[in-house]
Parts: sequence; structure tokens; C-alpha cells
Amino acid sequence: MKIRNIQLKSIEARRYIDRNERPKQVRIDHNSTVTLISEVKDNEALIDFQYTASYGPVGMIKLEGSLLYENNDAKKISEEWNKTRKMPNQVASHIHTAVMHTCVPEAVGIAKNLGLPPPIPLPQVRLGDSSKKAQAGPEVA
Repeated sequence: MKIRNIQLKSIEARRYIDRNERPKQVRIDHNSTVTLISEVKDNEALIDFQYTASYGPVGMIKLEGSLLYENNDAKKISEEWNKTRKMPNQVASHIHTAVMHTCVPEAVGIAKNLGLPPPIPLPQVRLGDSSKKAQAGPEVA
């Protein structure tokens, strides 16, 4: 299973409220959707996707793009998706992971430009507080 040529086709981003209005807590929802699968060759399929980071009443970031999926089952997956709008879990997981790995870093830069929180949890560094239990997390040097 191979994914190549991931490219973005459109970027739409909006901030709905003024930067001076600061809500207490913002929930960020991520969504990755496959919108079209079309067969290119026997072992290649072109997959159109959409990624959305929704900030509720604060704003949203939407990216659309495509990628090339290469595998012996590409024709079968394309046919199945066009009939049922479903694909095998392993393939779906691989495709959505590739979409997220491409779109989330792009969305971080867009969020910064709009004054929105980054669509990823940033690590929190706590120094000098030994009374709390150590928590597993990213290592900070």
C-alpha cells in the first residue's frame, strides 16, 4: 500500500468572531473525508479528500486535495467505494492518516495567521513542581 502525490487544491479559513473576543474554552473538531475515488490504472486510484478543523462559533479551516493510492486492490477499492461509499478499515486508516499528516501541519500555520489556537494539543512544560506525579508525555530538552 503506497500513497503518493498528495496535493492541496483549495484552502478556506474563516474567523467568525473578533480577535478581541476570547471565549473561555474552544473545542477543536477534526474531520477527514474521502469525497471521490476514481481508478487511474489497474493498480492506481486517485482519491479526493477534504479536511476540516472546526472551532465551533470561533472559526474553521477547510482544506481540499487529492492523493494517488497505489496497490494491487486499487481497482476493487474504487469500485466498492463508488457502490457503497465504504472501503476496508485498513485502507481507510492508511488514507486518513496520510491526509491528517499532510493537513494538520498546514492548518497550524493557517490558525496562527487567523489568531486561532493550533489544531493540535501543544505540550505543557512544568518545572520545579515535584509534588505532583510525573506524567508520561513528550520529552523536552
